[in-house]
Amino acid sequence: LCAAALLVSLIPASMPAWAQGIAADGKDEFEAKCSKCHSVDPAAPPGTGPNLHGVVGTPAGARPGFVFSDAMKASGLTWSEENLVKFLAGPGATVPGNKMAGSFMGTTAEIATDIVAYLKTLTAPAQ
Repeated sequence: LCAAALLVSLIPASMPAWAQGIAADGKDEFEAKCSKCHSVDPAAPPGTGPNLHGVVGTPAGARPGFVFSDAMKASGLTWSEENLVKFLAGPGATVPGNKMAGSFMGTTAEIATDIVAYLKTLTAPAQ
């Protein structure tokens, strides 16, 4: 019983670190999974996907210079941390009919949380 109580007491202490994500891991995951279609260079134009520099906190479907699907434009989402994690872990379920849903290289919620932690470090909107 004492060992179980100790284990349970350690779990809440470890959850905030995971929930906040690890930006360095997220950068590696972004480069591996996302950079083929998305740039985070503030001066870069959109590619196959929109530029994601400064995306956290912005309305979905409104990044400059990119033609979004009607589904994304009508989603009504704001790219909060929670919405970004949900979208990265399941783009088709989060915004049915979006352009990324069919070609996304799926990821876990933990990896998505790390990617969002990295995106949060890129605070200034793309020009």
